[in-house]
Order: sequence, then C-alpha cells, then structure tokens
Amino acid sequence: MLFCIFGNPIKHSKSPLMHNMAFKNLKIDACYTKYLLKDSKILRKKFFSLDIKGANVTVPYKEDAFKICDEIRGIAKEIEAVNTIIKEDNKLIGYNTDAPGFFESIKEFDFKNALILGAGGTAKAVAEIFKEKTVEFSILNRSENRLESFIKKGYRAYSWSNFKIDRYDLIINTTSAGLNDESLPLKKEILEEILKNAKYSVDVIYGKETPFLKLSKEFGLITKDGKEMLLNQGVLAFEIFTDFRFEKNLIKKEIQKGLNL
Repeated sequence: MLFCIFGNPIKHSKSPLMHNMAFKNLKIDACYTKYLLKDSKILRKKFFSLDIKGANVTVPYKEDAFKICDEIRGIAKEIEAVNTIIKEDNKLIGYNTDAPGFFESIKEFDFKNALILGAGGTAKAVAEIFKEKTVEFSILNRSENRLESFIKKGYRAYSWSNFKIDRYDLIINTTSAGLNDESLPLKKEILEEILKNAKYSVDVIYGKETPFLKLSKEFGLITKDGKEMLLNQGVLAFEIFTDFRFEKNLIKKEIQKGLNL
C-alpha cells in the first residue's frame, strides 16, 4: 500500500518519517512518501493516478481537499477543510485530524479565551474544535475576503483594518508566516500589544523557532510549536489509514520514534 502527503512547500514534512516508522515496527506492508503539488486542480486526479490508499494534505490545499472528496466524515463537515483522505471502494473519504490533534496538544494550558491568527484550513479546524469545546475565541486575518465563512457562522472575525486590541490568554499562529522566512503573522506593533497581556502562544509551524515564538518568549509567554499537534493528528490519521486496527498508545509510541529522527 502506498500513502503520501500533498503540499507546497513539502520538503520540510516529517510525516513520512513518522508513518514509515510505524508501518515498519507494526509490520504493515506499506510506504509513505511526499508529493510536491503545484496545482490544486489536479489533486483528485493525482490521487488516483498514483494509486495511493490514503494521504495527508497540508498547506495550502486543505480546503481544496474538502471539495474533491466524495464523502466527508466527522468534524471535517463543519470545518470544510480536509487533511486526511482514505480511498474506499474507489471513493475518496475526507477527515480532519488537525482539530482534535491541536486540542490534544494544548490540553495542559489554563486559558479562557484565544485569538486565532489566519483564516485558512488550519484556522477553521482550530475554530471548530474551540466551538465544540465551548472555548471563547476570535479570528484575525490580514484581509476580509477569507473571513466570510467565519462571519456566517457568527464567529468574531476581524481583518487588520477593523481589529481592536483586546485581552487574550492564548494566541495561535495558523499562517505560514515564518515557515520559509523571518516574517511575523501580524504587524509587529499590534502583535506586541496583544502579547503583553497573553499567557500562551502556539505556532502550528514545527521544526524551527519562528519569529512569532521568539517574540512571544520576549514577553514571557509559555510557547509551543506545532510538533505535538503534528504527532497527535498523525496518530489519528494512522488509525484511519489502518482501519482502526491498532491501539492508539501503541501507534503514538511508534510515530513518536519517527518524529524524533
């Protein structure tokens, strides 16, 4: 069986290390690779032409992945973004493991409200899991055009032009700012005002200390990158890939080994 992760960029992805380690140690005849997808329009066609059993989808294609699936299951219906796809009877079934994976990664944080930076597929996942867990939150994005779906659901969503600084315990960067450069997800002077009154900051980017996390540390916040989210969503995806045949703690142990490589 062949599995892969689609995205752009994709070079940095640790998903192959994680899943291949688990496949090997759980004695599953499968291989997981990565695919640099430059055009979202060919995602479905590429899935079938590569003859893969399942896939993960990362930035910037999670919302596109939602659209190309034949069936959507679980919280992905509300999020309208998919990061895990499995092929069943020649149909593509979409899931979102980002949402529960993210919430599991912040379970030790004591916070009452949160600010989500960005409005893409990951932001949607965080918003929906917060709604499910009755966490108070707001969304802040550079432009208004991507906020429409949040506003329709009655969420507090702001663009840079109409945002008024408030107090938030937890700040989450779901944008790609800092992934391949040293940029911040928000104007520095505004971000500094927000961080002054915050307790925690999380960046979904992993594998490097982003400028967002560096600045957060300067203000004394407890910080976390996206490594735990990656681990937790990977465990849930692996369960789907292997038809829930293995105990979750066993999967987590093996995927952790791959992540540590």
